[in-house]
Amino acid sequence: MALVLNDRVKETTTTTGTGPVALGGTSAGFDTFATGIGNSNTTYYTIAHQTADEWEVGLGTLDGTSANLTRTTVFTNSNGNTSQVTFSAGTKDVFVTYPSSKAVFKDASDNTNFADDEKIQLGTGNDLKIYHDGSNSYVEDVGTGDLLLRSDSYVRLQSTTGENMLYGQPNGEVTLYHNNVNKFSTTATGVQTVGTLNINAEYAFPTTDGNANQILETDGAGALTFVDKPTTGASAGFVIAMAVAL
Repeated sequence: MALVLNDRVKETTTTTGTGPVALGGTSAGFDTFATGIGNSNTTYYTIAHQTADEWEVGLGTLDGTSANLTRTTVFTNSNGNTSQVTFSAGTKDVFVTYPSSKAVFKDASDNTNFADDEKIQLGTGNDLKIYHDGSNSYVEDVGTGDLLLRSDSYVRLQSTTGENMLYGQPNGEVTLYHNNVNKFSTTATGVQTVGTLNINAEYAFPTTDGNANQILETDGAGALTFVDKPTTGASAGFVIAMAVAL
């Protein structure tokens, strides 16, 4: 079953009451529901009495032979509610329509608006979804492949006030920011940090280099500093030197 819309699909019916309508054949110049919509599919419909003020717009479901249209969900009608109209005797036109409540359009400011939990869905299996649930906004990929953000120029992740959080460029650096300040960047030869390099919240490297032949020493409380190598004592003959480029 699928929702199908098509142009110039119209038949007539003489069904009365609130139940499914028996489709009575095509109107001249139009296709039947069987041809234009297909067996067991759903579509948006209008039923309009030819001589009485009775009409209904809704979502309908065709049976397995497209002979009958079930009025599954009513959007609007001549009674001003969302219940099935009790159609009186006489001929009614039944045709495919595009209800205004389901239309996607630009507003007066040329914006297209979606309410909370209304989704833009892309892909045959609705693999990509973009929506807002009233609290959070989502770009949700439920497909089997990767979610790719592509650009031949710079890519920036920014706040609404323009503060940088992440910046990248093809064949160039990728930079991470803290409070709009560059703190970590890739380079052609590795990475570059700005400020203190803290490892596992246990110890922090100095932000400037020491003198030639100095070594790193910890104070046991997480701070590393450059100090002169001991020249006497037991430790003089056993030194682990660390070269750190900051």
